[in-house]
Amino acid sequence: MGPSYWWMLLGMALVTYIPRMIPLTVLDGKELPPVVSGVLRNIPYAVLGALIFPAILFVQEGNILFGVLGAGAAFLIAIFGGGVMSVVLGTIAVLAVYSLFM
Repeated sequence: MGPSYWWMLLGMALVTYIPRMIPLTVLDGKELPPVVSGVLRNIPYAVLGALIFPAILFVQEGNILFGVLGAGAAFLIAIFGGGVMSVVLGTIAVLAVYSLFM
């Protein structure tokens, strides 16, 4: 490992550290406007949706219905108040039954 490796490692550490540190130091004790805090509060859901949606369409090659059925089952279980484990286990059960009759 040459010196360029260590400089690259230090650069990557700074690039990930600085965006995390700036909000902590600059915004410490300050109240954000409601619009900004609303947007920031919804970012994790938007990112999660963007990551999950393509996986729904391509979970089983050549069978989009499999992913759509699984997403629908998860959505319905969650809407009716199921917790995370019941959503996961319920979706697995629905897709297992679907796989038996497919």
